[in-house]
Order: sequence, then structure tokens, then C-alpha cells
Amino acid sequence: MQSFAWPFVSSRKMLTGVTVSLLGFLILPVMLFARDSAVTDSDREAIKVLLHRVEQLEARVAQLEAQQKPAPPAQSGPAPAQTPAPSVSESAPAQESGRMMEPERMETRTLMQIRGFGDMTFHGSDLRGTHTGFSLGQLNLFVTSDISEKFRLLSEIVFEADPTNNFGVDIERLLLQYSHNDYFNFAVGRYHTDIGFYNTAYHHSAWLQTAVARPFLFQFEDSGGILPIHNVGASVYGQIPSGRLGLHYVAEVGNGRASHSPLAEPVQNIIDENNGKSINLALFARPNAVHGLQVGFSAYHDGLQPVGAARIGETILAAHAVLQRPNFEWLSEALVIRHAVDGGHVFDTPGFYSQISKVFGPYRPYFRYQYVNASDQEPVFPFVGLQHGPSVGLRFDASEAVALKLQYDHANYRQQQSVNGLELQFAFTF
Repeated sequence: MQSFAWPFVSSRKMLTGVTVSLLGFLILPVMLFARDSAVTDSDREAIKVLLHRVEQLEARVAQLEAQQKPAPPAQSGPAPAQTPAPSVSESAPAQESGRMMEPERMETRTLMQIRGFGDMTFHGSDLRGTHTGFSLGQLNLFVTSDISEKFRLLSEIVFEADPTNNFGVDIERLLLQYSHNDYFNFAVGRYHTDIGFYNTAYHHSAWLQTAVARPFLFQFEDSGGILPIHNVGASVYGQIPSGRLGLHYVAEVGNGRASHSPLAEPVQNIIDENNGKSINLALFARPNAVHGLQVGFSAYHDGLQPVGAARIGETILAAHAVLQRPNFEWLSEALVIRHAVDGGHVFDTPGFYSQISKVFGPYRPYFRYQYVNASDQEPVFPFVGLQHGPSVGLRFDASEAVALKLQYDHANYRQQQSVNGLELQFAFTF
């Protein structure tokens, strides 16, 4: 920018100097002449001519200054993006959850911002038939773009290996978001279903979350999870005028999860196996009276149609109460999954987890207890059964971008031997 400012300043000074010099050379002789002798008619006429000439020169100077005026500076690059918070919060909601915050002006929008996350874990257990080893976690590219005043693009592109040691690429989230105001926002694409709290507060990043892994209830579908974590469809969300109570709402409609075969891709990205759509409604409050507190409730419903079997009505009710502050964290969630088989039985699968942690300098010790109890005849996930047990861990933030986590797990099962496991994880962001 300075290369354009200096010529303008020099030209302006030069034009001003020329004007002053001309005025001096033209008027000074006249003043001296008028002081020493009487002014004649011819002198007055000469003065008029000179003044007219001065006016012409001033007009020319003004014209040249207008031509030399620099154009408004163009943007040298995109505005800096906000660093994702541990509750993406995007959120989180904020969340979002990856939910959109409206840019103040179109001139300040960012074209594209990329944030990266990754992790690697050394693990071992006393489960018969397993081996200790190193495992590469997910390489997550979190991409956002404020493409206009009201529209924003959000996506998560994840690279990860499967049990055959082959790498694949997944578009975990891809959302076009529209923000009208604080009370109405709209999004279409692939999203994390707003069931409970954890699923929209912590996305595909081990670095963002306190513990090594997600609670079992919120495990991803390709890791044995029992919830429809991902969905493809549309959602509306925003605040509810409620004063200090801080109420928010979320309403989602999507394809739901695949159910015609256990081998099918669980997320119906392109084709829905039936005409029915999943519906999810969530309501949560963030009261001003208690900093960091959030309590909420959600209700999800879908119709599943396994091949060669009766239709299954799926209903998921979830409730949560969490308290998150810079030095303290308490997460607690409970849910029940109901599968009602047409003309048959109703299977209820309850589950919960509770997690607490506190910061001591760069160290954050934490404790989690989790529980899930599914029937052995459960028609959608018969492999789950009864699982419960504690996890104890310590997170050490070696820097602002690198965390080391050591975690011990003890899991109890129905009619099976309990399992003890130990994990050491390196999680980072870039």
C-alpha cells in the first residue's frame, strides 16, 4: 500500500507549491505597484485579468488532485478465522456444533479456512486374541468458508484406516448453512445428529475431547456405535426468546440410518431405502445464572425396514446436564433406545455415562463411568448386550497444540470375562 501512497503525497505537495508560487509571482508585483503609485484604470483591468488567471489555475490544481486521489485499498487476503473451541463448538450448537456465526460485513468474509487434527495411539489389553500395537487415528481437515453475508460452508474431511490397514476418505460433515438472525438458521447436507450433547459438542478430533475416545453410547457407526450419529438432510436451529433462561431449539429431518442389511453403509448419503424420513427435535437451555451450564432433551424417531423382517419403529429419547468451565468439566447424559417390532416385541436399551475432570496447570485428570444394557435379542444391534465399567485417565497439554493422554479402562460384560485395557494417545492440531 505504501508504494501507492508516496507518489500521491509528492504530487499533492508539488501542486500546492506551484499554486503558491504562481500566486506570489502574480500578486506580489501588483501589491508593490499599488503601494508606490496610484491605481489607474488600466491597472485595475490588469488586476482583473490576473485574478481570473489565478482562478483558472486553482481549478486546474483541484482537477489534478482529484485525478491523483488513490482508490480504496483492496483486501490483501481473507480475514482471520476463529480458532475452533473444544466445543465447536462449533458447535458446537455453538456448538455445533459447527453452527454458523453471521459475518458483520460482506467485506470481512473469509474465502476458506482449514484447520487440521490428528492422533496416534499405543494400546493393549488382556482380551484373549488381541495384540498390543500402534494405531493411526483420524486425520481430520476441518474446512469452513464464509461465502457471503448469510451463507457459510462447513465440512470435515477425514482420512483413516480400516481394520484391514487400508486408508479411506470420508466426508463426515458437509453443510451449507444460512443465518437469518439469532432465532432462525437453516442448514442442508450431512450433519451430526443433535442427539444429546456429546455428538454435536465434540466432532472428529481426539484433541478437542478430554478423554482418549468418545463414550461408548456416542461411538461412530463404523466403530460399533449404536446411535445414528450421522444423517443427511436439513435442519433449522436458533435461540428462543427466553431472557436469562437462554433457550435454544433444533429441528432435523433426514434419511435416517440404513437397516436393510448389517453390511450396508449405515449413513444413507445418496439413496434412502424407504420413503420415510427420520425426525429429531431438541431443546436445551444455557441459563445466565450458572456459567457454563447446559441442560437439554431430544427426541428422535425413524422407521427401519430390514430385508425379510417386520418393520421396526425406532425412538431415541436423550437428556443431558453438563457444566463446562475453563478449569472444570462435568458431563452427564442418559438415553433410551426403543425398537418396536410391528406385531412383535418392544426392546428398550437404556444407557448413560458420566465424566468429570479438573485442570491443574497443564494436567487434567479425569474419570468416566459408562453403562449400556441391550437385550441379546435386540433386532438392530444384538452384539452389544450388557457393558459397563470405569475409565481413569490423565491428559497432559504439552503445548497449545499437542496433548498426551494416558487412560485405563475396565469393562464388564454379561456372561463374559471382564477386560482391562491401557492406552497412550498423542493428539494434536495444526
